[in-house]
Amino acid sequence: MSSSTVRWLAIDELPDGGLKIPYVDVRGARDGPHLTVVAGVHGTEYTSIAAVREFALSLDPQQVSGRITAVPVVNLPAFWARSPFVVPADGKNLNRSFPGDPDGSYAEVLAHHLLQAFLTGSDYLLDLHAGDLPEALEPFAMYEESAVQAASRGLALAYGLGHVVRQSTAERTVAGSTCSAAADLGIPAIVAESGQNGLMERSAVDRHLAGLTNVARSIGVLPGDTLPPPVVCEHDGWHWLRTPVAGWWEPAVPVGVEVAAGDLLGTVSEICGGVLAEVRAPEAGVPLFLTTSPAVLADGLLLGLARGTGRT
Repeated sequence: MSSSTVRWLAIDELPDGGLKIPYVDVRGARDGPHLTVVAGVHGTEYTSIAAVREFALSLDPQQVSGRITAVPVVNLPAFWARSPFVVPADGKNLNRSFPGDPDGSYAEVLAHHLLQAFLTGSDYLLDLHAGDLPEALEPFAMYEESAVQAASRGLALAYGLGHVVRQSTAERTVAGSTCSAAADLGIPAIVAESGQNGLMERSAVDRHLAGLTNVARSIGVLPGDTLPPPVVCEHDGWHWLRTPVAGWWEPAVPVGVEVAAGDLLGTVSEICGGVLAEVRAPEAGVPLFLTTSPAVLADGLLLGLARGTGRT
């Protein structure tokens, strides 16, 4: 029998008390795969949270084959605190904390329970993100080199964003993510990014909703024809560039444009003075996100340069 239920994941083992995370669990009228969709790993990436919320509330169990689990906000402490990037209790990035540790700090304990409750047992995982409060972003999807990378790449292409990044196991720039943890478990998974600067842009939400629907159709969990594949730039890995010094950051290029090796990407200057450091492209690629805040500390992340521009 088909059903749609709002459930709560209760976690009582967190260092400073319990947490209850709401999610929608839809059991379809027919057999099929189990698709899990999460957002709010970072609590101020609102377009991704809005998309999962709207997607979950729109589901009709009679139209579902298999099961869809949708979790709009997995990092509720950061959401309520309006805290970008990190869990307020320990200052750690939840998307660097998987597979977690039941005896660790707050973020590690939370990651452990999220993995057990939502990743384990899924057939596919979609983790939705956006540019956080100080980040401009060009829409892209990312997947991991793994035994299931062909299926993961298929999810990324079906999501329909303009750029797809494959992250190798040898250079896992984003280690400890939901996506990497899922890949290690043999679950095809992607991170999908649309939206920027913590803004509730309707176009970015709609882009996520179109991607969610197309992926769900492509794996057979929802009915309907899939969209024709768009022209996509595929990238083999990243350069995540950081500032060697604290100072005033001024980007020299926007996101989404091709740059050549050696091109100036931005400068870091004294607040009342000259340029302290120039940031140049180590090789050709496309900046897919960059820090828009001028205030940067030493070793602060400035931008993500996706390597190469192979079109498919």
